[in-house]
Amino acid sequence: MPQAPSDSPDISTTAPSAPSTPSTGPASPAPGTRRNPYAQLFVVPGALAFTVGNLIARLPMGMFSVSAVTMIAGSRGSYALAGTVTATGLAATALVAPWTARLVDRHGQARVAVPATAFAVLGSLSLLLCVRYGAPDWTLFASYAATATVPNTGGMSRARWAHLLKDDARALHTANSFEQAADELCFMLGPVLAAFLCGTFFPQAGTLVAAVLLLTGVLLFAAQRATEPPPHGRTDAASKAGSPLRARGMPALLVVFLATGAVFGAMEVVTLAYADERGHKAAAGVVLALQAAGSCAAGLVFGAVRPRGPLHRRRLLCAAAMAALMCLPLLAAAATGSLVVLAGALLCAGMATAPTMVTSMTLVQRLTPEGRTNEGMTLAVTGLLGGIACGAAASGWTVEHLGATTGYAVPVAAACCALLLTLLGGDPAQGEGAVSTGRA
Repeated sequence: MPQAPSDSPDISTTAPSAPSTPSTGPASPAPGTRRNPYAQLFVVPGALAFTVGNLIARLPMGMFSVSAVTMIAGSRGSYALAGTVTATGLAATALVAPWTARLVDRHGQARVAVPATAFAVLGSLSLLLCVRYGAPDWTLFASYAATATVPNTGGMSRARWAHLLKDDARALHTANSFEQAADELCFMLGPVLAAFLCGTFFPQAGTLVAAVLLLTGVLLFAAQRATEPPPHGRTDAASKAGSPLRARGMPALLVVFLATGAVFGAMEVVTLAYADERGHKAAAGVVLALQAAGSCAAGLVFGAVRPRGPLHRRRLLCAAAMAALMCLPLLAAAATGSLVVLAGALLCAGMATAPTMVTSMTLVQRLTPEGRTNEGMTLAVTGLLGGIACGAAASGWTVEHLGATTGYAVPVAAACCALLLTLLGGDPAQGEGAVSTGRA
């Protein structure tokens, strides 16, 4: 199932007249003491509970595509069919996810996420049964497209942090960094778990376990009503504010997300091709996992550091670092031809992606009108997904016509494009049209 490339006393019952002003921020450490900023996050009542549920729900997002490809290719003998089916699901997600997010903002996370997840799980089970019993190919497309209703679990978690920590920019920076590291961890472990389940038990095992984990995690997450941001109906200011797409600077920012997604999509395809070209196809997953590990570690370190300077300047520095470090895999592949050296280069290259994503997501929170946080972040993820698809297609063509080593020029070009767009876009949080909510 594609992902749309993602805590306090019960506010709704204890303070109905002012649900947006709970005293839930992390406690300040005593003078002269230093505390782990991540430990301080989970001092917030209910934070640990909703985080555990969300992580369980998020892990399957790295499992569904691998499980579907393994299951379909194994039974139908066609990787082309398997790839087309998963691409259909990606396209459906890009169309449906922003509408699901808008409903979440309007009616509340629990009220929308649970039925949307149940429908998506039914789509996964339908796919499993259609594959198992040899249903016509069109049923595979219909079943996988139905999974597009899955809510953006990472976005819902970030929306809770934005609601709880809106008066503490430093704590929100740490929370966003934690969420990015969690994304990297889930997308690093998910494919490994899916491959293990499908290979060890039966081809449908990965999809079945992922569906159970998704539904269980969303139910646990939705049950934490005390930390849920208050819903905004059709008649309030959030609804009148219009789509986040209309916010000043948001369209340009989404184009940057598109370029950033192309980095991810291209790197995955080229690395798979490079490892296969050298007879080590089985090692490709480990090599890619190192890139995700580098990003995860960098995200955690970045979140522990006090943010300094304007957000736009931090974004520029992170984008410049990503463009520079993405040259390392190209140099390693061209100069050495060694998969081991390439793995080290990918580990280093990954260290720039999480800080870039953290600063970009923080800017999305700043630009998005109050009450439309889920929709704004889902639009960002949709941009990433579109970029991943474009990057995969461009790198696939490059590998086929120019070779895998040359293919590493594609993520370099995409990263440079993201940097150029960031430079040209200026600071979208400045000016009359910018929405300032105090959350970033």
